[in-house]
Amino acid sequence: MDGGTERSNWHNCAKVIAMAYDTPIPGFNTYNTNNLRLWRSRTNNTFDFSKFNSSDYQGAIQDRQDAEYITSVLYPNDETDAGKELRLKQQYFFCSASIYDIIRRYKKLHNDEFNKFPSKNQIQLNDTHPAISTVELLRILIDEEKLTFDKAWNIMYQTFAYTNHTVLPEALEKWSVDLIGRLLPRHLELIYLINHLYI
Repeated sequence: MDGGTERSNWHNCAKVIAMAYDTPIPGFNTYNTNNLRLWRSRTNNTFDFSKFNSSDYQGAIQDRQDAEYITSVLYPNDETDAGKELRLKQQYFFCSASIYDIIRRYKKLHNDEFNKFPSKNQIQLNDTHPAISTVELLRILIDEEKLTFDKAWNIMYQTFAYTNHTVLPEALEKWSVDLIGRLLPRHLELIYLINHLYI
């Protein structure tokens, strides 16, 4: 069964721009220098003149503030629903920005041929914080790159590795179905599909 071949598009969603900031990390006693790419969230609509002209001054900059909250302070207290939502937004933002960047770089050299993707890209996940990136890569390969579920799954499976550093409950994040369904509905569909296929 090749589930997940049906493509999905997102509608009526918040659009956030990921702005890259590169920091060179020189090695000790060597000529090698690695690049550390960090991300900052930005909106594509910094000011809404129609809201401003109708005296909604807060609403005029609301999109900009909502987007910038994502990367302004990391790891908010997740004991409240608002904290959990912001934390999931943060994790998805960083994972998605990085996955898109990896795919962009890969396609510059290999076009749309994804057979070599796992041999050119290995992604290490440390604890559960970036775990949504596995489903994000799967979603992009199926919905945007038009691969079948089986091919996308094999690429994703060969690309990621996972290390669990602790078994303490606070390090093993859990998200409610309601929260993921509200913020990342396509990801929830794919999670349900994976669960169905592998049970």
